[in-house]
Amino acid sequence: MSHNTFGHLFRVTTFGESHGPMIGCVVDGCPPLIELTEADMQGWLDKRRPGQSRFTTQRQEPDQVRIVSGVMVDEKTGKQVTTGAAIGLIIENVDQRSRDYGEIRHQYRPGHADVTYDAKYGIRDYRGGGRSSARETAMRVAAGGIARKVVPGMRIRGALVQIGPHRIDRSRWDWAEVDRNPFFCPDARAATEWADYLDSVRKSGSSCGAVIEVVAEGVPPGLGAPIYAKLDSELASAFMSINAVKGVEIGHGMAAAELTGEENADEMRISNEGFPTYTSNHAGGILGGISTGQPVVARFAVKPTSSILTDRKSVDRFGQEVDIRTKGRHDPCVGIRAVPVGEAMMAIVLADAFLRHRGQTGAPEARWPFPR
Repeated sequence: MSHNTFGHLFRVTTFGESHGPMIGCVVDGCPPLIELTEADMQGWLDKRRPGQSRFTTQRQEPDQVRIVSGVMVDEKTGKQVTTGAAIGLIIENVDQRSRDYGEIRHQYRPGHADVTYDAKYGIRDYRGGGRSSARETAMRVAAGGIARKVVPGMRIRGALVQIGPHRIDRSRWDWAEVDRNPFFCPDARAATEWADYLDSVRKSGSSCGAVIEVVAEGVPPGLGAPIYAKLDSELASAFMSINAVKGVEIGHGMAAAELTGEENADEMRISNEGFPTYTSNHAGGILGGISTGQPVVARFAVKPTSSILTDRKSVDRFGQEVDIRTKGRHDPCVGIRAVPVGEAMMAIVLADAFLRHRGQTGAPEARWPFPR
């Protein structure tokens, strides 16, 4: 199986399966002398960790990350830093229950990658989906913890803005609220309503989708390129690579089609410091594939979890029609734990773009033509 690597200069290669002994990744291209310990990644992994509320899968994985290469103690500072070599990371799987999948060994689950994997490779890992499982995303979150340290002054935050048909009220947006509820929701009232809604979905054995918004602040202008390395196209690719994602928006996204040219254009003035300043951010911080210096804003939609307890029509590998229900431990809404994954993919894309920009131009700062 090829294509296990994402990125250009900052490259992340993941390995391992959902029910194997461990999952891991190699981060290649991280600059040297960046302070790095497991704690720099563990906090983000704890946000993604399963079993933290009744609204996520009850699989109990501590997701303790270990650095196995690419760091050493700097004799000058006494702190552990990156060496510039490949950084190896592993997380052991400790709570696999492969027996839960024995009944579907020869059956294809609707909505899953079972049938396409078998069509491509002639074999599939029925134990929780193998490589197609969202278990792989834990390593993306770990790699994202490293990526966050590459771009100076960058801050990335994500939030759940919709569950099923229920959206937040943006007038009540409060970033502090994101850490106070199990949904990463910035609207306290919506979080309370979502709890009741998701309880009913969970108890019925069904599932629902969600929309996640990720915002990166402190992104320097100039990242990306005008044609085949557009920053927004690479973000779209990154988000679409996450399990169950079916749609991506940058900035105003699809809603921009409803605006006039006057409404959509982000007008500019010169700030007291001599830099462009914008009156709005419909473009989501990206123009012509290149970052503007405004916050980079993106959203992605996650489909309902395909593993549900309702009987669904399907077929097996012997060509027989069957009815199937998926047992085991599953998220009634995979969008909840996709929030830290989206943050990580945003960080990886921006770290990669930052290093490429610095390599091409020789300067990390924008070259504004304005007099100062």
